[in-house]
Formats: sequence, C-alpha cells, structure tokens
Amino acid sequence: MRIAVDAMGGDYAPHEIIKGVVEELPEHKFEIVLVGQPEAVERELSRYNLDGSRISIFQAEEIIGMGEQPVQAIRRKRNSSIVVGLELVKNGQASAFVSAGSTGAITTAALLTLGKNEWISRPALGIIFNSPSGPVLFLDVGANPDCKPKHLLQFAQMGDIYMRTIFQIPKPRIGLLSNGEEEIKGNKLVRAAYQLLAKSELNFIGNIEGQELPKGKADVVVTDGFTGNVVIKLGEGLAEVFAELSRQGMEDSLLLKEVQRRILDYTALGGALLLGIKGNVIIAHGRSDAKAIRQAIRLAEQVVEQRAAEALGS
Repeated sequence: MRIAVDAMGGDYAPHEIIKGVVEELPEHKFEIVLVGQPEAVERELSRYNLDGSRISIFQAEEIIGMGEQPVQAIRRKRNSSIVVGLELVKNGQASAFVSAGSTGAITTAALLTLGKNEWISRPALGIIFNSPSGPVLFLDVGANPDCKPKHLLQFAQMGDIYMRTIFQIPKPRIGLLSNGEEEIKGNKLVRAAYQLLAKSELNFIGNIEGQELPKGKADVVVTDGFTGNVVIKLGEGLAEVFAELSRQGMEDSLLLKEVQRRILDYTALGGALLLGIKGNVIIAHGRSDAKAIRQAIRLAEQVVEQRAAEALGS
C-alpha cells in the first residue's frame, strides 16, 4: 500500500504534515509519497533520522491556497500538490490521497481527475465519530453548501452502504438533521428530502434534532454541506473550550478530556472521507497538526483495506 500525502496543504504545512507522517510511519508497513516542493520537503525531512524509511517525494511545485477559486486554481495550477496527488491515485501509483488543503479544490479536483460513481450526482464529505451506542456517520460536512432534496437522499444511500459494508450494521438507521422531530419541521430542503427518504427502501427513522446527533439515535445523519460544516465547527469550538477548562486545572479533568475527544475533536477524527469518488480521498482539517495528520493516515489505511470506494461504486 502506498499513501500519497499532500505535503503543502494546510495552515501548518509542510512542518506539521511531515512530522505527522514521520511519527506515524513506524506503526505500519505501507509507504508514504510526500507530494510537494522537493526542497521544502527535504528540508523538513532532514530533521529526522530516516535511514531505510519508506518515504519518497513526488515533485509538485505549485500550491493551491485556501482562498483561491477551486475551478480556476485547478486549471491554472496543474502542477499543484492537490492535482498531482490525485493523479497518483488515478494512475495506480497510490492507494489513497490525504490532504489538509482547500476542501473545495480537493473535491473539484477529485471529481475532474478520478470521477464520481455513476449513480451519484455529487460526492459528500462524511466523518465518523463515536457515540455511546456506536459509530455515527455524519454527512455532508462541507463538500456541497447548496443541495437539492435528491442529493440528501443520495447521501443517505451512500451512508447506508458504507455502514453496512464497513461496520456490518444490517439496517443502518438513517436520520435527517432538522430543527424538530415532526415531519412538518425544517426548511423547504429538509421537508422535501423527508418525503424522498420516507418513500425510499432505507431504514429512515425521521428527523434528528441537533442534540440527538452525538447521542447515536441514528447510525447515519444527513444534511447539506453548509449546515454540516457549521455543526462540525461548533463541535470543534466546544472541544477547545473543554480542553482549556481542563488545562486550567478543573476537577475531573480526565473526564473533560474524554468529553473533548468525543465532541468532534478534529485532531482525533483525522479527516473526512470523500464519498462517491472513484478513489480513496481523505480531506483533513485545514488546521491539522501532526496528531491530526497521523489520524488521517490511519483513516486512509482503513478505507483502503476495507475497499470503501469499491463498495460505494456498486
């Protein structure tokens, strides 16, 4: 297995990216391909004793910034670390691609480079987090700010396949994020999506309110990418608050740390899987540190071993 890692993507690249790679590599047998500017990558690698390591460098001189318009940036920067890394997956030179770069650029480049599954209109970003009753898949968390009802139905269908295949849940419970449990609650998008989900063959259990999301009332919770991203960012903020309270020496600090870990700590989650793409693509948080990159690499290894992309393509 070879995992391509975008050495230039993210707020703390390349230092934290390469640190995470170097720290994680001894735990596994796979190879890492660092995609980026060779001089910058080699300078960071020189900090470590890497004799006999399984790390190689693939040249990509350009960088797509977080604020760039995705389509224009991809067309203009064909030698960017994002585009080149995805080309490695397309050509079979890597089993997965991990990047903490621009979500929009990665999603657009993945669509153009790898293509999407024929039955999917749009790919979706999904994260797995632990609830008291087991894993919960939450999507979309940022790939599609504007959605149509059919997109939410397809997100649910992808989530159903993923949870059945990867977590062996026979009939995953599908929930629709809304501002109330009643069928009449929600905006136009949610109300229309409710009707599609109710008529589908999925195990749709109805609307899920925000407070139910971390409790594990559903195995899969779907929403549009705008709402999902706001929810995730709120979770990150809460996790940071708990961490700060813990550092201030409050009683039960171990309990607070456990709560922090469970409430969408992006460094523990590692990243989000881009579902619906013909390839394994992990998008890490833009503020990823070495710990988060290590988790993203672990997630990449997991989805490759479990053949997640192939399952969703069926």
